[in-house]
Amino acid sequence: MPNRGGKIFHGYGSVTNRALTHLLSDHYLKRKPPMQDTFEWQKDDRVVAVLTFGVPASRHMQIGACPTDPNLVVELNRLWIADDQLGGTASWFIAQCLKEMPPKIILSYADTAAGHDGTVYRAANFYYAGWTDMDRKTPRFDYIAPGKHTRDAFRSGYTNKVRRRPKARYWTVTGNKRDKTRLRALCQWPVMDWKQEPVPTEHRRRCAKAALNQSEQDIDAQV
Repeated sequence: MPNRGGKIFHGYGSVTNRALTHLLSDHYLKRKPPMQDTFEWQKDDRVVAVLTFGVPASRHMQIGACPTDPNLVVELNRLWIADDQLGGTASWFIAQCLKEMPPKIILSYADTAAGHDGTVYRAANFYYAGWTDMDRKTPRFDYIAPGKHTRDAFRSGYTNKVRRRPKARYWTVTGNKRDKTRLRALCQWPVMDWKQEPVPTEHRRRCAKAALNQSEQDIDAQV
C-alpha cells in the first residue's frame, strides 16, 4: 500500500468497538449497517477510517443488478473518514479495500439528502448509474424513526414521513482481470456519463441555504 502510515485491517462481520463508535456517533446515519466485509484503518493508535460492505437491505436491489446470480451483489453501505485526514484519502481508502475483496459486484449510493453526489466514488473509478427513481413520475416517502431504516420504521408503526430525496447510484467490480470482465458483463446497472446526466442539484441548493442560515445565526449571536 502507499506509505500513508498505519495499517488497514480486514474483518468479517464486525468491526472493533472503536470503529463502531465512529459509525454510530460520527456517521450521519448513526445506525449499525449489515456487515459482511469490514475495513478499518488504524494510525497513531486511533481509528481514522472505516468502510463496510454488506448484503443490501433489498433483495430486489441484488436481483436488479445481477438477475442471473444476485448473491454476487454486495453494497458498500458505510464510509467514514476522520476530518483531519488529507484530501483524497476517501478514494484512496476505498481503492485499498476493494483490492482485498473477493470477486463481487459492488453497489453504492450517494445520499443527496445529506449533500452527497458521489464525487468520492467517481474518484475511485466507480461507474455512474444515474439516480434512484429517475424514471418515476410520483414521489416516494421515507418513514422517520431514530436509528431505524425507513422500512423498519414503517413496520414498527411510525407514521412521520418525508419525501424521499434521490440517491446517486454507483457500481464497480472486484477480483482479478478475468473476474472483473465476467462481472461487468453480468451487471445490469447502466454506465452513464455523469456530466450528461448529472445528479439532481436540489440538495446543493438546500445545503447552501442551510449554510447561509447558519452564518446569519452566527452573526446574530455575535451582535
